[in-house]
Amino acid sequence: MMKLRGLRIKGLKGRWMFTGTGVTVLIVLLGVWLIVASIHTNYYHSVETGLESKATTASEFLEDYVTGSYTEFYRSAMDYTEGFEDRDRIELQFLSSGGRVETSSYGFSAGTRPGTPDITEALSTGEMSSWSGRRDDTGEHVLAVSAPLKNASGTVIGLIRYVTSLRLVDEQVFRLAAATAGVGLLIIMFIILSNLYFINSITAPIVELTGIARRISDGSYGIQAVKLHDDEIGDLIDSINDMSVKLGRAEKMQTEFISSISHELRTPLTAITGWSETLAFDPAIKGESLRGITIISKEAARLTKMVEDLLEFTRIEDGRFNLTLEKIDVAAELEEAIFTYGELLRQEGMELHYDPDYTELPQITADPERLRQVFLNILDNAAKYGREGRRIDVRIWRSGEYVKISVRDYGPGIPEQELPYVKRKFYKGSSKERGSGIGLAVCDEIVTRHKGALDIENAPDGGVIVTVSLPAGSEVLSN
Repeated sequence: MMKLRGLRIKGLKGRWMFTGTGVTVLIVLLGVWLIVASIHTNYYHSVETGLESKATTASEFLEDYVTGSYTEFYRSAMDYTEGFEDRDRIELQFLSSGGRVETSSYGFSAGTRPGTPDITEALSTGEMSSWSGRRDDTGEHVLAVSAPLKNASGTVIGLIRYVTSLRLVDEQVFRLAAATAGVGLLIIMFIILSNLYFINSITAPIVELTGIARRISDGSYGIQAVKLHDDEIGDLIDSINDMSVKLGRAEKMQTEFISSISHELRTPLTAITGWSETLAFDPAIKGESLRGITIISKEAARLTKMVEDLLEFTRIEDGRFNLTLEKIDVAAELEEAIFTYGELLRQEGMELHYDPDYTELPQITADPERLRQVFLNILDNAAKYGREGRRIDVRIWRSGEYVKISVRDYGPGIPEQELPYVKRKFYKGSSKERGSGIGLAVCDEIVTRHKGALDIENAPDGGVIVTVSLPAGSEVLSN
């Protein structure tokens, strides 16, 4: 993300359009402005130059006939005005040294005092001067050029002034400026559209690759992205596809290895468990020996559970995981799991508080053995990770279209940065508790296949709350 004076531009497309296209558009706008300014300057300068040329020629001609008398100046002005041939597009004026219009080819200006800057400057400096602006009498946009008339002694005795309307020039300049602006706009639109097409050809594959990469990171190994072009992005797609294939092979090898090892472990574990239970009832074994046998039995049971979780995981990965659905009393299944786990919790010195709400609690369609597996696994995690809280709360209730079961412990909770990953297979985070790291992944898969949801969050006042939401059926139990 780029930040420029408080403006945030997010994404490759935004940065490209702002930096690359934005600069190009500014250059085009500057070019349009320069062209329009050049048209404006050239047109008005051309008109001004034409009037100045006329004024120079006329003033040089008249100065040869003008003497020091005002009468002769006036007579010469009248004669020149009467013979002026361009009166249909240019107004010719003769002004006295006081700035008064003595005669005009249009007639109505005679006797007025325009007082425009060109008149004032020409009279004060004795040099030709020009001015453009609005006439006071008509409001028309005009250009005026005033040239001084001098007698033999060099004294300014009057002015010859040409005034022309700029209406046609204004219209022509406006048309050319509008045409230039239109061409500039078309160029800008072409630049924007071509740049959008170009950047989309880059960002679209990147967005697709981002989705593929997310799916791979979520465990969908082996999926392939479509390669459209043999360029740098095509090389990137090849690399990601190759990585996906290799991860898929590694995942398959891992699953096969886990399945093989798990099956190999079941036979010796069955023997260890069976003989440890047999020896525990032998009256000849007492004291430390009995205690050792009990530890062996307990650890064998823990290892057996890990093996079963691993086998369950391989069934899910291989697609051999199936549900046997039937109408069940979910509260009865939960209570059976609580009863099964209750003795272990008492041995751990933990209290279990069960708070059922049987109001409108329905039957649900589910696999009872799989759900008991979920409940036992969640209770086991609560006992393991919330051991220091010495308490577990279990609830069941109806919430809209779902039956919800929550298990809450009073342990240290889960670090916030680890919460999004706790349901991933083999993820253990910063916990130092022993385990395979796949129990919650299996539970999540079971609940998801029941079209439900498994949510894990930290309680506001400490501990973790695990909530299982299962779709409710239409039949309501009477309790």
